Amino acid sequence: MLSKKTKYGIQAVLYLAEKFNKGPVLISEIAKTQSLPKKFLEAILLELNKKGLLHSRKGKGGGYSLKRPPNEIMLGEVIRVLEGPLAPVSCVSQTAYRPCDECKDELSCGIKVVMKEVRDAISKILDHKSLADVFVQRKHEMDKFTVNYVI
Repeated sequence: MLSKKTKYGIQAVLYLAEKFNKGPVLISEIAKTQSLPKKFLEAILLELNKKGLLHSRKGKGGGYSLKRPPNEIMLGEVIRVLEGPLAPVSCVSQTAYRPCDECKDELSCGIKVVMKEVRDAISKILDHKSLADVFVQRKHEMDKFTVNYVI
């Protein structure tokens, strides 16, 4: 399950993707338009900034913006920054491998085999889905529910 921190972070970067190349966006604007708690959002954006996904500018005309174009930032990258590894168990993590305490033999562990498959499926989707892709997909879903009253 994604934490609120990660969900809020994704909402924020998707909003910044919409505003890409339009200058920095204030935290207060993101918080208000996305209905997110401002103080919590500040910490999330600071973390994304420290990890190189965002650019921040202080002072008048300041705020946050994406460091790279939306089509170059993958959802998996954002989630890993805020949530940690995508793997459901540590023994199949590619970035934070750690053997399971209760496992006697990793080579014959059925849990590891299945969880590696789960990790690969999650990674295949999230590491190939850019912020731009999500924006387009979201718009497509919204268009399905647009009523056309043309006679």
